Amino acid sequence: MSNNISAAQIRNDYERRRQSAQQQALPAATPDHEEEEEEEPAEPTEQSKKRKRQEQKAIAKIKESKDFKRRQRFKAGEPDDDDEVAWDMYKKTKPLPGQLDNCEICNKRFTVTGYSKEGPGGGLLCPKCSKEQEAEKKKDKPKRKAAPRDRRRQTQSNLLDGIVSNGAKSLQELCVEKVADHINDIDEFGDLPQNLLLRLSQILSKRRVVDSRTLDLFLRPDLDRVAIFDCGKLEVEDYKKIFAIVPKVETLILRNAGQFKNEVVTYILERGVPLKHLQLHAANLLSNETWQELFSRQGEQLETIKLAWLDYSLDDNTLSSMVKYCPNVKRLKLQKCFKLGDEAVESIAGLRKLEHLSLSLNRPVSVEALTGVITSIGENLRTLCLDRFESASDNVLRTVHSNCRRLVKFRFTENDTCTDAGFLELFTDWSNPPLVSVNLASNRDVDYNKPDGPDQPIGLASGGLLALMQHSGTSLETLDISSCRHITHETFLEIFGGKRLFPNLKDLNISFLTRIDTPIVAGIFKSCPRMAKLTAFGCFNVKDVLVPAGVALIGLPNAQESIVVEGEY
Repeated sequence: MSNNISAAQIRNDYERRRQSAQQQALPAATPDHEEEEEEEPAEPTEQSKKRKRQEQKAIAKIKESKDFKRRQRFKAGEPDDDDEVAWDMYKKTKPLPGQLDNCEICNKRFTVTGYSKEGPGGGLLCPKCSKEQEAEKKKDKPKRKAAPRDRRRQTQSNLLDGIVSNGAKSLQELCVEKVADHINDIDEFGDLPQNLLLRLSQILSKRRVVDSRTLDLFLRPDLDRVAIFDCGKLEVEDYKKIFAIVPKVETLILRNAGQFKNEVVTYILERGVPLKHLQLHAANLLSNETWQELFSRQGEQLETIKLAWLDYSLDDNTLSSMVKYCPNVKRLKLQKCFKLGDEAVESIAGLRKLEHLSLSLNRPVSVEALTGVITSIGENLRTLCLDRFESASDNVLRTVHSNCRRLVKFRFTENDTCTDAGFLELFTDWSNPPLVSVNLASNRDVDYNKPDGPDQPIGLASGGLLALMQHSGTSLETLDISSCRHITHETFLEIFGGKRLFPNLKDLNISFLTRIDTPIVAGIFKSCPRMAKLTAFGCFNVKDVLVPAGVALIGLPNAQESIVVEGEY
């Protein structure tokens, strides 16, 4: 309403005047039949004359059109005259917006607009019939299945895991994923082999749906391994249930085990569970006394101990007890154990059967403690991983060179003390067989005011990398040199220029090496025919590259639109 004038009132007055005029012009008539349809009200005289004049003008215009003359030629010799042809064409002509027309369905007169819908017979429909017709079409039209919103996210997640899907997935993988999608409708897994149980545990743990009911699906009396990678929803009784249903479990992998308490360990000791391989993550509610009791009573049979993210217990004395009571340990991994220091590292030298050692501690460790351990047990080590030992110097690398002769995997990361000369000395004339897996990430100078580094390169630089590839290039399967920013462009061209071949290299990480460009990446694909995963975050000079089929290329935002996959799947 505006200025006290109602649009509804104006419309009602117009309809009332129109109906009055139609009734006055309506001639009296007597019905001839008992059942006679109600005649449509006649138009007012002025409107009728106006409409006839418009019809005559439209027919005259039609007679001058090319379409009319074309129809005259086709209808030659037929009794239809020109007026009938023109009238037929006029009736088939759709009214323009603003004109009046009769609805094809309800025969109601309405004003044509640009949004008027076409009926089944070709005529126009009034607004009410148009809505009804659209509603019927929506009912009859099958619903399109919406594409999952997280499809792109899942694809990128698979790429980060090194999974490249070429064509259809295997039937086994499809079945495993379908089971994971309907996990709440499944009562038991039956006799699934342990490798498929492990895969299901990985998927469900990633989705964070492992709870007390889901845990039951992974427990069978005949199993000897239980692996749950997200125990965030499990309680104390759930952990006890594991050992009650699976009494002969030898391999136990529990991550995010926040409720793994002292009473669970007591339950394990009471039942005499034959544990050989123990991997616990974030079991911070265990006391030092409980750890010592576990080692003293189960230590003789333990062969693998992997402990991570322990900030409440497991101090130097507890680790010394572990060394004392667990003489048969072959694999030891201590990651983010906040209370371990020099004394704990020195005590590891007592594990004479140790073959795999991985350390990542928060407290600083002296060079003497590291060199002492490597000197004592280095000759038997097949795996040596030292992460974030920032104070480790070239003396540690010399000790590795002198004492380690059976290494297959070597990791030494996040250090800004060792020099390129130290790495060159390590890999030159080393009596150790060629390595299979090497990780030297983030060995570089951290003074960012000098992007090219000091005159004597700190960390892994050109000389160390050349010596590494000369020593182990033919056998390397995994190589990580990310953030080793002092390696020159010429060195990369010399290694990956296409003249040398690295037949076994499958996984390479060159992230944040700003000198990497498109020719070097192309040379990597040429020099490494078995390459499956190339990670290159922060390599902004790579603009476009031909990626071989089956290779996961990760971390190149500038090249995503121009990447072309070549080769057959």
